[in-house]
Amino acid sequence: MIERRSGQDRRSNERFSVNIDVEWEGFAGKENGTISDISVSGCFVLCSGEVEDGDYVKIWFPLTNGKKIQFMAEIANHVFEIGFGAKFINLSEAQIDFLEVFVDTLRDD
Repeated sequence: MIERRSGQDRRSNERFSVNIDVEWEGFAGKENGTISDISVSGCFVLCSGEVEDGDYVKIWFPLTNGKKIQFMAEIANHVFEIGFGAKFINLSEAQIDFLEVFVDTLRDD
């Protein structure tokens, strides 16, 4: 059995437990999920949608004003019917700033 939490990317950035409902979209269409942990470089999304390692997805993160910010991500690992770990890719400066500020608020809690 392959341990999904192993590998070079794992824990390269501090991760924080969260419970954030999101929408995400892969090749099969738009799905709902819940981010269970997040860092400035990626997240784990609890969901039942089908993905494969290496797939690209869009993840819409809700903002407090009712809007959403979109992130592109590559599937780093997946567990059928549980979810997937995703590494954020092609981040703009604004997206990087958002993630850094968001993670800092989690660090302070």
